[in-house]
Amino acid sequence: MKDLVAGKRSRSRGDETDDGTAGERRRKTRSFWKELPILIGIALVLALVIKTFFVQAFSIPSGSMQNTLQPGDRVLVDKLTPWFGSKPQRGEVVVFHDPGGWLPEKTEEPNAVQKVLSFVGLMPSTDEKDLIKRVIAVGGDTVECSGSGPVKVNGKAMDESFIHPGNTPCGDKPFGPVKVPKGRIWVMGDHRQDSQDSRYHQDQPGGGTIDEDQVIGRAFVVAWPVNRWAPLPVSR
Repeated sequence: MKDLVAGKRSRSRGDETDDGTAGERRRKTRSFWKELPILIGIALVLALVIKTFFVQAFSIPSGSMQNTLQPGDRVLVDKLTPWFGSKPQRGEVVVFHDPGGWLPEKTEEPNAVQKVLSFVGLMPSTDEKDLIKRVIAVGGDTVECSGSGPVKVNGKAMDESFIHPGNTPCGDKPFGPVKVPKGRIWVMGDHRQDSQDSRYHQDQPGGGTIDEDQVIGRAFVVAWPVNRWAPLPVSR
C-alpha cells in the first residue's frame, strides 16, 4: 500500500510539473506576441534613422552610368560625411536631387507599400527625382571637352578609363571651357552617349552645374545583385 500511495504522489508531482511547464510556455508565447509590435516599431525607427543620417539605398533606373553601374543595380549612398562638412570631390559617383528639368515627368507612381518601405529605408528610394552621375569638376575648376576629347580640368587631361566602351570622352556634345562657380559641381555619366548630364543643361540656371546642397551623398558600393557586389572607388 505504501508503494501505491508513493506512486500516486509521484505522478501527482509530475502532473504539476507538466502543467507548470505548459503554463510557462503559454505565458512566453503571449509575451512574445505582445512584444512583437514593439520590436517591429524599434526596427522601423532604427531603419529610418539609418536612412536619414547614415546610409540609403538607391536603385539605378537607366544606363547613363554604364558600365560602372547597370540598370537595376542597387547602390548604397553615404549620407553621414556631408553632415560633417564633406564636399563632393572629383571622380566621386554621387546621387543628387533633380535641380529642375533634368528628368522627364514621372509616369508611374509607386504603391503605398513601396512608399512606406522606401520612407523607412527598407527598400531603395522610389523618388524618381534623384539622379546619379560622376563628379568631373568642382567649384573653381575650368572644365572643357572638344572634338574627340579628352575632358580637361584646369587644362589637364583626365584619365577616364571608366567611360563606356566605344564612347568618346565628349560623347556627341563637346563643351566649354566652363568655369564652375564656387559651391557647385559639374557632373557627367560614364556612358557619355546615353547621359543627359551637365553638358545638356547649360541653358538652364546654373549653366549645367549642380548646387552642392542638392547632393544627397556619395555612392560607395554596389550592394545588389550579389554577383555584382563591388566598391565604387573615387576615380581621380
